[in-house]
Order: sequence, then C-alpha cells, then structure tokens
Amino acid sequence: MPSGSGHRLYVKGKHISYQRAKRNTNPGTSLIKIEGVDDTKAATFYLGKKVAYVYRAQKEVRGSKIRVIWGKVTRPHGNSGVVRAKFRRNLPAKSFGASVRVMLYPSSI
Repeated sequence: MPSGSGHRLYVKGKHISYQRAKRNTNPGTSLIKIEGVDDTKAATFYLGKKVAYVYRAQKEVRGSKIRVIWGKVTRPHGNSGVVRAKFRRNLPAKSFGASVRVMLYPSSI
C-alpha cells in the first residue's frame, strides 16, 4: 500500500440537533446524520459505536489546541437513518451542522 493512502477508521457524520419535542429540547441526546446511512436497518450497524466531536480551541493544553468530546451511538431515531448519541459532555449548540467522526469500533461483527 502506498504511504499516505487514506485508511479512515471512522465514517463522517453531522450533528443535526438535540433530541426535541415541539417546544422542549433535550441537550443530553444529540441527533447525528451518518453519511451513506438512509434507513433504520443500516443505522443499526452503528449502535454502540464511539462518536468523536473534534474541535479547535483558543488555549493550548498539553501542547495541542485540538480537543475532543467523546460519545456513543445509542439507538436509531426515526426512519431516515439518523441516530441518537449521548456524549460525556453535552455537545454545544454551536456544533449544529458540524462534522463528527463515527468510529468503526467497538465492533459487533
């Protein structure tokens, strides 16, 4: 394999919103749209997988300005392949529309 060829251990996803009703939002659960997943059946593969929201901060901590909030896919949401995820710290609202990485581990196959 040529060096520098891509071997991602994750699939791209987008943080759509928090789980919500008509008026109330529940920031404890985030909704993630995973690339290439368009139905509940395909979404079930990702249950239990780790999710990382990677972002840049102003202040350098331990030599890096890059930070990560980790989470886990808990269950599907609706019929269009969106999944619910719980994060260790709730994702900030400014991350709506931002990319997240849905890791392909822990593997269930």
